Formats: sequence, C-alpha cells, structure tokens
Amino acid sequence: MAQVTANGINIEYDTFGERGARPLLLVMGLGAQMIAWRGEFCQALADRGHFVVRYDNRDVGLSQKFGHLGLPDMMALMSARASGEPFEVPYTLSDMVNDGLGLLDVLDIEKAHICGASMGGMIVQAMAISAPQRVLSMTSIMSSTGNPDLPPATEAAMAALMTPGATTREGAITRSIEVSGVIGSPKYPAGVEQLRERAEQAFDRCAYPEGVTRQMAAVFADGNRKPALQKLDVAALIVHGQADPLVPVTSGIDTHEALMNAELMLIDGMGHDLPEQIWNQVIDGITNLTSVSTSSMISGR
Repeated sequence: MAQVTANGINIEYDTFGERGARPLLLVMGLGAQMIAWRGEFCQALADRGHFVVRYDNRDVGLSQKFGHLGLPDMMALMSARASGEPFEVPYTLSDMVNDGLGLLDVLDIEKAHICGASMGGMIVQAMAISAPQRVLSMTSIMSSTGNPDLPPATEAAMAALMTPGATTREGAITRSIEVSGVIGSPKYPAGVEQLRERAEQAFDRCAYPEGVTRQMAAVFADGNRKPALQKLDVAALIVHGQADPLVPVTSGIDTHEALMNAELMLIDGMGHDLPEQIWNQVIDGITNLTSVSTSSMISGR
C-alpha cells in the first residue's frame, strides 16, 4: 500500500497485477475502506489481465479526513431539499470523482475501466458523466442513478444504516456483524467468525464513523444522474442482487435502462454485499466487458 497527493488531498491506494495490463479502478461504497475489495478478489481480476487499483475514498480508511468541515445535519438537509431551499454540504460527489481521477493522473493512467460498488457505483457513474474521455468501460454494482422515483430501502435496512456508530471496538464489531446480517445475501450468508474477522480488520486499520455522515451528505446532494446517464455512450455492466434490501433491484434495472450500451447481470439471492460464491460470475462479467471495450478502442470502433 502507498499514499500519494491527488486532487490536493492524501489518498491511500494499492495495486494488483502488471502495470501494462488493462487498468481497472475499483471504488468502494459508503464508509467502506478499500480492503472491502477483498485482496483475493483483486488478485483474481489481476490474473484475468487487469492492472487493478483500489483506494480509500476521502474521509475513510487511511486517506485524508475532513473533520474540520464539521458534521452536516442530515435531517436539515432533507428538509431543505424537500422544500426546494438551497443547502450546502462539506464536499460533493464531484469532489470524490476528482479524487479518483486525480489518482489516475498520479499513476499516469490516461484512461481506465472503472468499477464501483454502492456509493462507489454512484461515483463511477458521475465519473463517466463528467469525464467520458477518461473511461474505457464502467461497471456499477448494487448502485443507483439517484432517480427519486425509485423505491426506498426496506425499513430494516434503513434502520441498520442509520444506527449511530459505536464508540468502542467491540461495539463497532458487533454493529458491523448485525448490519451484515440485515443487508447481506440471504442465499450466501457469511459465517459470524468471518464477519468478525473482517470487522476487526477494518476497525483496527481505521475507525472513523463520522466520515460516513459527510459521505452520505455528498450522495444526498448529488441528486438524479439518470438524465445525464441517458446521454452517455459508454460500454457498461450493471450488477445487482435480486435480494438487495438497501438498494432494491429496481435501482439496478433503472441504471441499465438509462444507459444505451449496457449489460445487466441480476444475481438471485444476492443482497447488498459481494459474497465469495458469486465472485467468479462477477469477475467473468467485468473481464468480458473490459476485454471487448479495450479491443474496440484499439481497433478504432
């Protein structure tokens, strides 16, 4: 792992595979560190011909924190948006987009395949919208266009997401296990020991729950990307679980319908996580997309 200055902030990242392989930028979701892209998953992508780059988003993991900007009042933001009043957030999804593009700049990668999960899917959508010339292909996993007409999360999933962060190591680990039990894949449940091990690893690497609120505000302020996506001509893969309680499967379908050149992969029994049992299916889909997109670029089609 290494740290660089990109887009004016410190960003922690690491890579898998050969530098000359197809560049693939992985962007993680709300409050999740880059290690949520499991090392074995990243290595499998590298073994399929990718130069994989994963990184910590701002305000999470070992990348720069923004505590000096304070915590937004989410209830006040929701009230302001509902009434049409202007509101400000500590930083925007566009800032997070520029973090990723800035990292590519530092790594001297002019164009890349981009893949994001959950909030990361929103970031790569916004990246493709704002800088299509930098994007070879886009994979959006368990994410959404931000279309306000889409159905919300289930009450249980929303309650799990909004539960205040724990103040102790054991409390944070317990909360992580409980949340996984609510939003995880019912067909592919992870064992408690596996969940505990991953929660311990994440907590010991960096525990910083307040960053989640600022990231959430950035997502909230970004609004509806669907009209812009409908104008976008980028090869894309949309992956979504049919049992996702946090971002319902209709959000994945909506994303697919918005794009003119996209494949849709719906996975039975997948919730709001990426269980090992479906890795091969997802990796096959990403590899097929990046192979075809790279070949098209080289041939000039």
